[in-house]
Amino acid sequence: MDELPPPVDVEYSFASYHSKTETKGNVIGYTRVFELKELSVPVNKADELKKFYRIIASDERSTAVLKPSK
Repeated sequence: MDELPPPVDVEYSFASYHSKTETKGNVIGYTRVFELKELSVPVNKADELKKFYRIIASDERSTAVLKPSK
């Protein structure tokens, strides 16, 4: 493994998101948890909600870089 995506830990009052990528031997493991804490989000937290979903979208597009075996 040459490069793994960084872990993500985001906490807001309305939701949280955590992800991590790990290697164990020749296996890549990806774990993520999305927790919804409130069923509705007040309008004054709309900017936080947008940022929250942008962070998740960015994490979902992350890639691992593999190095060739010798």
